[in-house]
Amino acid sequence: MAQIAGSRTDHTFVDAEGVTIHYYSWAAEHPKGVVQIAHGLGEYAGRYEYLAQALVAAGYTVYADDHRGHGQTGLGQYGGDSSKLGRLGQGGLRATIEAVRQLTGIARKENPDVPLAILGHSWGSLMVQTILNSHAGDYDAAILTGTAHRVPGGMNSGQLNAKHKHLGTTGYEWLSRDPKVSQAFLDDPLTFYADVLKLFGLADGLRLFGVPTRNIEKDIPLLIMIGSEDPLGGEKSVRNLAKAYISRSRLTDVEVIVYADARHEIFNEINRDEANTDLIAWLDERS
Repeated sequence: MAQIAGSRTDHTFVDAEGVTIHYYSWAAEHPKGVVQIAHGLGEYAGRYEYLAQALVAAGYTVYADDHRGHGQTGLGQYGGDSSKLGRLGQGGLRATIEAVRQLTGIARKENPDVPLAILGHSWGSLMVQTILNSHAGDYDAAILTGTAHRVPGGMNSGQLNAKHKHLGTTGYEWLSRDPKVSQAFLDDPLTFYADVLKLFGLADGLRLFGVPTRNIEKDIPLLIMIGSEDPLGGEKSVRNLAKAYISRSRLTDVEVIVYADARHEIFNEINRDEANTDLIAWLDERS
């Protein structure tokens, strides 16, 4: 039976360290492009189902993996013990980034004749920034959401819910204005609050910092999308990031969209359809 357009299929590959990476694809019937999603810390690819369906409906095939230590990949690493989720395992952050790049290779091989964009959210966006410094030539466009300028003072290293804790009792009110989102995050056995230094260690924690390279391989279009109430970086941080991509990396197509009053997860916000529409319009203009 032929696969129904938009239905998710589940796959695996083995990374260079021997870890089985679980990944997912949502196939458009006649794709005009591919979007690879790199999720954030403490979550997993399945939380992007709504976005993936919107992209497929617009003609984009989607790929997303559960990063090392997360989702089904993390459960496989630790024999189903969800209490160990967040630990990246042998090779740490660098191996996690290489697995994201390995999925890029799979997506390219399976879709050789269409453009490929990479979308990183939160921690995923920090990894995408690292990838772009060395391998921007692997992509035709990049999108950073819930992101930050990766310099001291540019990223909030404290309690991300501090500004929003009076709005509810879940501890995840910083994610979205929709109370169902914070409650679902609390109730989901595969989501968790991640203490970066405790889970990653000092060396990998420091590897999250960096600036856009002066020697980027390719002048790719870049879109940065955040909520104005996002506590990770904030508007000043992402505007400084955009300036760095323009001045240091000499990118010529850099756009920033800030959604008034939205919080960290713009694709799980009460205006998520607006964010989806803006993303798709931006992709359409460049594909």
